[in-house]
Amino acid sequence: MRSSGARLLHFDCFSGAAGNMLLGALLDAGADARAVRAAHAGLGIGPIRMRVTRVERGALDASYVAIAGRARDATERTWKSVRALLQRARLGANVRARSLEVFERMASAESKIHGVPIERIHFHEVGAVDALGDVVGVCAAVESLGVSRVTCSPLPLGRGKVATAHGAIPLPAPATVELLRGIPTHPYDVEWETVTPTGAALLAVLVDEFGPLPTLRPTAQGFGAGDDRKGPMPNALRAVVGEAEPELARDEVAVLETHLDDMTPEHLAFLVERLHDAGALDASLAPLLMKKGRPGQALRVLARPSDAERLARLVLADSSALGVRVSRVPRFVLRRGASSVDTKYGPIKVKHARGPDGSHSVKPEYEACARAARKHGVSIATVTRAAQRGAEDELR
Repeated sequence: MRSSGARLLHFDCFSGAAGNMLLGALLDAGADARAVRAAHAGLGIGPIRMRVTRVERGALDASYVAIAGRARDATERTWKSVRALLQRARLGANVRARSLEVFERMASAESKIHGVPIERIHFHEVGAVDALGDVVGVCAAVESLGVSRVTCSPLPLGRGKVATAHGAIPLPAPATVELLRGIPTHPYDVEWETVTPTGAALLAVLVDEFGPLPTLRPTAQGFGAGDDRKGPMPNALRAVVGEAEPELARDEVAVLETHLDDMTPEHLAFLVERLHDAGALDASLAPLLMKKGRPGQALRVLARPSDAERLARLVLADSSALGVRVSRVPRFVLRRGASSVDTKYGPIKVKHARGPDGSHSVKPEYEACARAARKHGVSIATVTRAAQRGAEDELR
C-alpha cells in the first residue's frame, strides 16, 4: 500500500472567485462548518447567520452561502477598526493572521487607488458583516481541511462596469487588479464582475502557486456558487482536495534567455528586480564573452508557461534585447507549503519544504520579517531567528 502524501487544496476558478463562492466550495469539499461558525462567533459582533443552500448553476449542483447579521457597531469600518476587531477576536493563530493579511492587502490597494493614507481607508462593501464572515470563514475552512499547500488556476477577468459606494467603476475593478499583481489572469468574455476584491485578496494570501491542477490523488471536490448568471460556464468555482504523491513533485516551466552587451549594471539590476516583481519564478544574470571580445551578460528567466509571453514582453521593453528565446522544460521540485508562526514580533509567514528523504526545512519569509523588524525597531536577523525557532518547535 502506498504511503499517504501531503494534503493539497486546489481552487479551479473557471468562472471567477468571490468570498462566498470560495466558502461554498470549501464547505462542499468537506471543510468543517462548525469551525466556520465558531470563527464567526469569535468575531464578537453579534449573531452571524450562515445559510448554505443547494442551487443549480448550469449543469452543476453547488453550495450557495449567504451570510447575514446585525453587528453591534457600525457596518462601515476603517482598516484600523477592522484590525482591532480581528486582533481581539477569539480566533486560531493562523485564521487570525490570514484574515488580518487579507484586510491589510485590501486596505493597501484602496489606499493606493484613492490616494488616501491606509489608516483613513473606509471599507464600504468589504467592511460589512457578510464580507467579514466570508474572509474569516474561508480562512477557518482552509485551516479545518489541514492542507499543507494551496494552488489555484489563473483567474478569468470580466469586463463592463459595476456600481460601488464611490460610484460606477470599470471592470475588472481597480482594487481587484491591484490585488492581483503578479497573479496570472486571462480575459473572460462576460459583462460582470467575475473576481471581487475580497476573492482576489483571499486568493493572494492563501495560494502558494497559481497554475494548473497539480499532480495529486483526489479525495474530494466541492462547488461553490455565485449569483445565477448566463455565461459560457456556470457561475461557480471548484475546490479539489487530494493527496500529493510522496515522490518529488513534477511540473513544467518556461525558460526565457537572451544575451545583453550594452546595459549598465544599474539597469541590469532593475530589470531582474522587475522580473521578480512581475511573477518570474527566478531571474539571474551570468557574465559571458561575446563576439569581438565584448563582455556581456546572459539573462535567464524561469516562469510559469502561462507567464512566458508577458515576461518576454517585459524583457524586450526594459532591456536592449532584440529577441528572447523561450523553451519549455520539465522539472522536479520539493514539496512546499507555507504557514504562519506566532512570535513576540507578531505572526510571521514561514515557507516549508520536504526533502525526498522526508526531512523538513523552514525559511521565514523575508518581507514579513522586514515589516516586523521595522515596526518593532529590531534587526531583521532577530525577527528571522524568532520565526525560525517557532517554526522548528512546531515541527517537533
